[in-house]
Amino acid sequence: MTHSYDADLSLFINGSWKLGEGRDLFPVVDPARGETIAEVPMATPADLDEALDAAAKGFALWRATPVEQRAAVLKKAAALLRERADAIAHLLTLEQGKPLAEARSEVAGSAQLFDWAAEEASRIYGRVLVRPTGQRSMVIKQPVGPVAAFSPWNFPVYLMAKKLAPALAVGCSVIAKPPEETPGCCGALMRCLADAGVPAGVAQLVHGVPDAVSRHLIASPVIRKVSFTGSIPVGKHLMKLAADGVKRITMELGGHAPVLVFDDCDLDKTLDMVVPQKFRNAGQVCVSPTRFYVQEGIYERFVEGFAARTAGIKTGHGLEAGTGMGPLANVRRPQAIAALVEDAASKGARVMAGGRRGNEGFFFQPTLLADVPDTADIMNNEPFGPVAVAAPFTTLDDAILKANRLPHGLGSFAFTENLRQANLLADAVEAGMVGINTFALSAADAPFGGVKDSGFGSAGGVEGMESYLATKAIHMA
Repeated sequence: MTHSYDADLSLFINGSWKLGEGRDLFPVVDPARGETIAEVPMATPADLDEALDAAAKGFALWRATPVEQRAAVLKKAAALLRERADAIAHLLTLEQGKPLAEARSEVAGSAQLFDWAAEEASRIYGRVLVRPTGQRSMVIKQPVGPVAAFSPWNFPVYLMAKKLAPALAVGCSVIAKPPEETPGCCGALMRCLADAGVPAGVAQLVHGVPDAVSRHLIASPVIRKVSFTGSIPVGKHLMKLAADGVKRITMELGGHAPVLVFDDCDLDKTLDMVVPQKFRNAGQVCVSPTRFYVQEGIYERFVEGFAARTAGIKTGHGLEAGTGMGPLANVRRPQAIAALVEDAASKGARVMAGGRRGNEGFFFQPTLLADVPDTADIMNNEPFGPVAVAAPFTTLDDAILKANRLPHGLGSFAFTENLRQANLLADAVEAGMVGINTFALSAADAPFGGVKDSGFGSAGGVEGMESYLATKAIHMA
């Protein structure tokens, strides 16, 4: 398949597409080859001010637009995403590195988000309170206002759509700040919205230095809601910025997902599920299964089976046939992963598979480490890469203690055929999402979010839509 890159890299502000025109440029790199393939224009302070002014005007227009009309625009955007799925997926693979099949799946999931939000928008209900004759008290939901949405590079299309879809559905305007690493596929998503008829100022796209853009947008009184998906340190920083203006915030931050594998599971079936899931998107998934705690009776068979399956994964360019795992997203990641692996090995971990960097691009081999002690850095810090770490446990209580030992609490998983054990785990594991014999945590109609240092608030489901709504009580006598 051709590796040609044909993307329209522009800012989208107040209904207009803006090119370089003297703006600073940021290099776009194909992570599989380590080569610059394009440059994206960075927004100036004047651009951000124009976007903020347009967002205020767009909000006044969009909130007054009947819900059926808003829904029709989102439905049209979903249809355009499906029509253009192959082209958008091609851009996504070139910019981010994931295999083309994964990129196509991401675009399809993004279309589902717009469809679901369009349908759910007509079911934003209030309530009437019981009052004496002649009096009325009611509670209504209204759009909170213009939103600043910051999304990451690991699922750039899906996570941007996950913020845009519910915000636009309920009547908010949005300034989206996607990652500079993946501007083409994010721009293609915004193009679908523009071509679907979203009015000027209602949905906008700006690139720029992340800290400069976030400070500028969050400091503006125009912005009333901040939605962020990314690392814990950056999330805490944005929370402090938002506090000065008492902005509403949703934070979906990092995790370090435990996987509890009990000796009553179907071992081969479990391995066939967990290995592909671990190395999906090269492990660059906020809920990627990483800390594998395996009951001691099946521990050695588990790590041996995991290692054999891991060794069979083909790495390569995401556009090449047969590629099972692509590169890491940027030049910094292979060295960071290598340091974690070296630290674990120095503390007694066995390297069962992989463990080395690739010869070109930003590759790191699919890796399994066994007998990893709690003192290893990788047991305490999310690797966000293609490394699985394993250690044995004895009892159910032991497994729960291991799962809950970190300040993270995003996703968690368990594999067991014991229903009582599954029920106890679902209650006791400290996480925003728990998967029992499944990795399917993300769906348009389900809340997605964490607890503890992994953030608060939800993206997805009615809970995610509620985060873009303000509650108003009205009393009449």
